[in-house]
Amino acid sequence: MSIFVDEKNKVVVQGATGHQGVFHIGEMKGFGTKVVAGVTPGKAGQDVNGVPIFNTVLDAVNETKADTSLILVPARFAKDAVFEALDAGIKTVVVITENIPFHDAIEFVHYAKYNNAVLIGPNCPGIASPGKSKIGILPGSIFLEGNVGVASRSGTLTYEIVNSLSEKNMGQSTCVGLGGDPIIGTTFIDTLDAFEKDKDTKAMVLVGEIGGTAEEDASEYIIEHISKPVFAFIAGRTAPPGKRMGHAGAIIARGKGTAASKIKAFEKADVKLAKFPTDIADLVEQSI
Repeated sequence: MSIFVDEKNKVVVQGATGHQGVFHIGEMKGFGTKVVAGVTPGKAGQDVNGVPIFNTVLDAVNETKADTSLILVPARFAKDAVFEALDAGIKTVVVITENIPFHDAIEFVHYAKYNNAVLIGPNCPGIASPGKSKIGILPGSIFLEGNVGVASRSGTLTYEIVNSLSEKNMGQSTCVGLGGDPIIGTTFIDTLDAFEKDKDTKAMVLVGEIGGTAEEDASEYIIEHISKPVFAFIAGRTAPPGKRMGHAGAIIARGKGTAASKIKAFEKADVKLAKFPTDIADLVEQSI
């Protein structure tokens, strides 16, 4: 099994005719994803890698029965794109776009919850369930089908850790790129809950970073609700005090969100911590 996406998802790409859209439609199709439509206003009738283009998401849904959307539009159009997808009946939305204003993200994250839709991102690499589907920009070559669930706040660290797992022949059930913004749709807790319920996921890996309280919140949830082994890596341990980090969500306030506080919280929850990203694979291999 997998969480959030599988081989049944029918994907429409919003921003399909741009450079990123063209490239990643090809990559997703190569992974096995059912990309059934693209949307770029004014370009209906064209196609990208054999995928038909429509003017609106509603047109695409009516014609292809798409149920999932990948958002690749510029930041200033992202909120409208998410609202358009949800209003057309889309139930899974993956928002890759970065630099989206906080107030826009607040609005569409809330609207997704109101519509009982799964929203992943914004500012994320997407989601991949090896052997089933990839929705986003994650490099497909690093994945191996298996039973380790991965959830991460960092894109590039996700790739490094997944690759190290695959090299040790430990495949993944699903890998979720949560995004590095303060306002995101799917959280560590959401993925922990889903992985716990997934019979084919035997262990979970969380990739965190300094800033915010997502890891501390996840630790409390693990203590109360998670029975499967959990492993973690925290980025930013050596960041100098006051150093401005790249991710908008990497903000430390009033002593909370530090690497030390996250490590302490995970240790309390009996989460096994890796000092370096590539150590995760060794920890998982030794424990399951």
